[in-house]
Amino acid sequence: MKKKIRFAVMFGNRGFFPGELVASAREEMSKAIIDAGYEPVLMDSALTHFGAVETLEEAELFSAFVKKEAVDGLIICMPNFSDESAAARACHDLNIPIFIQAYPDVAGEMDFDHRRDAFCGKLSMMDVMCQYQIPFTIDSPHVIHPDNPGFTEQLHDFAGVCRVVSGMRRCTLGALGARTTPFKTVRYDEIALQKVGITVETFDLSEVIAKAKALDAGAPEVSKMIEQLKEFTDCSSAPQDSLIQMARLGVVIQEYIDVYKLDVVAIRCWSELEIQLGCAPCALIGLFGERGIPIACELDVCNAVIMHALALASDGPSTLMDWNNNYGDEPDSCIIFHCGPTPKSLLTDSGHMIEHPMFKKSFGPGCGWGPVEGRLKPGDITYASCKTEDGELVAYFGDAEIEDREVEKEFFGVYGVVTIENLQEKLLFFGRNAFRHHMGLSSGHVAKILREAFTTYLGYTCVNLP
Repeated sequence: MKKKIRFAVMFGNRGFFPGELVASAREEMSKAIIDAGYEPVLMDSALTHFGAVETLEEAELFSAFVKKEAVDGLIICMPNFSDESAAARACHDLNIPIFIQAYPDVAGEMDFDHRRDAFCGKLSMMDVMCQYQIPFTIDSPHVIHPDNPGFTEQLHDFAGVCRVVSGMRRCTLGALGARTTPFKTVRYDEIALQKVGITVETFDLSEVIAKAKALDAGAPEVSKMIEQLKEFTDCSSAPQDSLIQMARLGVVIQEYIDVYKLDVVAIRCWSELEIQLGCAPCALIGLFGERGIPIACELDVCNAVIMHALALASDGPSTLMDWNNNYGDEPDSCIIFHCGPTPKSLLTDSGHMIEHPMFKKSFGPGCGWGPVEGRLKPGDITYASCKTEDGELVAYFGDAEIEDREVEKEFFGVYGVVTIENLQEKLLFFGRNAFRHHMGLSSGHVAKILREAFTTYLGYTCVNLP
């Protein structure tokens, strides 16, 4: 069950504005948050004047309340031209995402008893927050009422920002094996990742394989993993011995996740697993991704990082894809592909397991069962990638659409035809700036969420695509 996001709400005020504005705001903001599917966390209204934060003493009281509640984010609700100094004092060491909302004035209600001036007050609020170097999130329009449907969308975006910030600030990534020897494209800098709170734990692939081989084929955990694979995709064509080997590997991966508290994994997926263990991990990777643990194949640690961020932003699974083929003569369309490590909720159906034709050709039949064939579900997606460079984490992202188009039936693996504005210019940019041929993908348009979380709160370097 997914954790419900909890928003603390601080209501601003200035003494000469009517208290009724704060009272109605408490009701309206609480309802908006609940209706959007989140939990409002409000300090007792009896503890401060009108239940608002206006003085430095009230600010200290509210700050202590927020720290005790351990919320995911804070909404500064401005029913009027609220006191910005008190707000800054309350927020200066909370270290959580902060969203600033201000009420609009209503034509015909501009008398002294109803006029809010929050339009002006929000500018002062942001000014002082900048002076205190307190990061905050804002959206457009500049003022919006909580019962406006547009505010619900703002809440959803802010919830995504909160998930990304919380999940990425303290993140542990497991690297199972060294990078695939020919793939210098997936080099990475552990220290650059640690600087932004991402810890990489590395494990020898020989240990992984030895642990898998040591498991009894009839062990309950192995049998359970086989059943999970069969529920995940159509395994009817796969030999039982191959499923046993996959299940053994899956049990070992789960062990590493549990023991080392891993949030995300990257794995060296060829060729030792195929030669020594007799299977490919593609279906397992999709299965774990569906469960909420993204796994990047080919030990692409950097794109494992971006997959984790995409999963947090979209509140759903993510996957790793190749920028793989042109789509005829259409300059803004291309085919994205990978061997089949894709969570099934991103596919049009659950697909079916096949033997990897490349491994069959290279190492002989029987060692490459594991890829899942299927097609990416048409609809909105976000694509993203990152690298480490000169001690920094550098990312790009964009919104696009998977088209409802098919390619030849002989095209193996998982694919989708994607349409992206200015694709050719973007490909030139990737090449000139050393971004790899992989990218992470999730459903929905969440690039806005990633940019806000990365740049405002996490300190990543984000580049603008042409």
